[in-house]
Amino acid sequence: MANAQVSWSVESEQQFWETLTEILSAPCTTPDLLDDALRSWLHLVAKARDDYLDSEDDIASCSQGLLASKIYCGNSDYVRMQIIYSLLQEDEFAPLHVIANFLLLQGRTEESTFRRMINEGCFVRLLELIKGCGQSDARLHRLLLQLMYEMSRIEHLRHEDLMQVDDNFVMYLFQLIEALSDDASDPFHYPVIRVLLVLNEQYMVASTSAAVDPTSPSSPMTNRVVKVLGVCGQSFRTFGENVILLLNRETETSQQLLILKLLYLLFTTAATYEYFYLNDLRVLLDVIIRNLLDLPAEANMLRHTYLRVLAPLLSHTQLSQPPQYKRDQIISLLEILRGSGSAHFKPPEPTTLRLVERVAAISWLRDEEPESPPTSPSPSASPVVGTLSKSQTGSSVSVIANVSEKPGVKTPSRKSELGSELKNVSAPVGGSPPRQPPKIVRPRKSLPEVPKHRHGVPFVHPPVAGLHLNGAGKKKLPPKIPPPRRRAKLLPATAVDTRVAAEALPAAGSTTPVS
Repeated sequence: MANAQVSWSVESEQQFWETLTEILSAPCTTPDLLDDALRSWLHLVAKARDDYLDSEDDIASCSQGLLASKIYCGNSDYVRMQIIYSLLQEDEFAPLHVIANFLLLQGRTEESTFRRMINEGCFVRLLELIKGCGQSDARLHRLLLQLMYEMSRIEHLRHEDLMQVDDNFVMYLFQLIEALSDDASDPFHYPVIRVLLVLNEQYMVASTSAAVDPTSPSSPMTNRVVKVLGVCGQSFRTFGENVILLLNRETETSQQLLILKLLYLLFTTAATYEYFYLNDLRVLLDVIIRNLLDLPAEANMLRHTYLRVLAPLLSHTQLSQPPQYKRDQIISLLEILRGSGSAHFKPPEPTTLRLVERVAAISWLRDEEPESPPTSPSPSASPVVGTLSKSQTGSSVSVIANVSEKPGVKTPSRKSELGSELKNVSAPVGGSPPRQPPKIVRPRKSLPEVPKHRHGVPFVHPPVAGLHLNGAGKKKLPPKIPPPRRRAKLLPATAVDTRVAAEALPAAGSTTPVS
């Protein structure tokens, strides 16, 4: 019976959806019937992947149908484990695509699925599959990268799992980015870049955990992402450009934190000081200044992370060399973060002030002061230099590594909050309406009178005798005096007599008698 149910075949797209509905609606009263239904679902969807399911949304519809069916609702734990085991055992690309799509969709709904996958060793399995399928199946390759990313950012990976990530795998990911087009909106860019970002975070967490956990292995774990960029960074410049572009566009807090964690390590590691081009560093500085000014007062976690990245960015990279870029804007930003010069913002907390002063202590940002005789510093005081000390760097790494935010949380914006406050003032909900400021009524300016005459002086006729009013009540004006007639010039007397004599003579050929 199991073989009969697995051998479903369809000849059209409509028949496929009808058959899928039939499988998912069949009663599963025994474990054998439940296994047969799951095999039939997987076989049918995998067979139709290349014929009728062109987009990822189509396969997601099949996964959603299983999640909404009675098969899953009554046996959710069993179905989930069976599909996880299928991921560990399946080798064909089409069934693996269906399995990965279901686990990705179900894990985004229930994060416990990703934790269970890590415990069952799915991370190492994904490493093998990503390297194995390569570009032979682009759809599956991209989906496996997304699944690895989502699984790794929810839960800390095990030490033995991270040890399976070697330099070849990390270089393979960097080479994928270089081989892709320069268009950052390419669908292959984001999954690969985000896997590298989340691996860097896992390395940071593992290193800080090993420092405080006595049961952890004594040998420190090497951050493969930073190591490859330090050795072969000149060959992988596209990755850095896309990271800055992502930070400029990203609105999710967790994504920004992933990028900032990698940037901090790159700016505090001597081998990667010169990884970015100068123009890219200037763009990055513009993005950081804009985001710091846009963060509201309560976004302290993200503000502190930006400030921790800003200090080594200004002191260790090419931005420290003249001509200094945006020096005045940086100083103005620090004054705003200090809370000076404005009574409308809350005073900053001590951590913000401490991080601001760390940035302000950079040599090329300090104002020139008159020379004073040198004094011997006290043993407890830390020297004011343009670079971070090792103690500051180590403490910042542990703090930044443990900063996290739930996926999907959007970064708050000062502009959006201001717009919502204005909207609430205009449309209050419940209670008495807010007190409105008095309206200022400005006097309307009087327009100049239109003159009745082109010279501005009305024409008034003098009183005339016998003037009377017409029926409309208006005065009837006398007719105007006509202009004088032109007079002809007087001719001499001889000329007049000659002209009269000529008029008296008959015309030539005339038969009229002369009297």
